[in-house]
Amino acid sequence: MDTAIKVAFATTDMETVNQHFGSAKSFALYAVDMENSELLEVAQFGELSQDGNEDKLSVKIDLLAGSAAVYCQAVGGSAINQLVLKGIQPVKVHDGSKIKDLIIDLQNEMKAGPSSWLAKAINQNKGPDPDRFNKMADEGWDE
Repeated sequence: MDTAIKVAFATTDMETVNQHFGSAKSFALYAVDMENSELLEVAQFGELSQDGNEDKLSVKIDLLAGSAAVYCQAVGGSAINQLVLKGIQPVKVHDGSKIKDLIIDLQNEMKAGPSSWLAKAINQNKGPDPDRFNKMADEGWDE
């Protein structure tokens, strides 16, 4: 899964997205490419209230480092700003959305032509094209 992106799901049951980002008790982190998905890690936290504890965000955002997206029921403005600064796309879904269905939707989007955030995430994992200099040389120079 060399071109897989990492995505997180705010979940308590490891089957559905059923948590608000800020008060999420746990995240399931997956590697996803066009054909496969693999559970990489499950991270758990203690009880957290939704408001009034901004410090809880930094711990969660640090955990999600390298993730392309986090799927959750809701996410506050402060969290959105911090996630986007780290290159993590927050994705709001309906309560009870099944993780396996969201992964299939993500894979279908990868195949059909990804949205801008997904295309950016995929390209970050590709690395530079080893033939890029040869292609430039083949194009020639016009002065």
